[in-house]
Amino acid sequence: MRQIELFTVPSPCIGVCQSGPKGYCTGCFRSREERVNWLKIDDNTKKIINDACMRRKQSYARRLQAKNQTSTVISQPILSSSGSQSDLF
Repeated sequence: MRQIELFTVPSPCIGVCQSGPKGYCTGCFRSREERVNWLKIDDNTKKIINDACMRRKQSYARRLQAKNQTSTVISQPILSSSGSQSDLF
């Protein structure tokens, strides 16, 4: 038996409507097709899309964090045992 939905599924849109390099919105992480057809999609599919958007956002945040950690490690000066920057040349 299917549960009756009392509320419509909200759009994940946050008003930042720009496509990223992979075609997903940089604000809500929906694909172009998901954004264009949102009003035509049934509520179950909207829930699936919202879940996918959350996973995409988390994946993006992890990649961004890993990139920032890598650049931080690379940009830190190399210190000698005396605590000063070692002579590289």
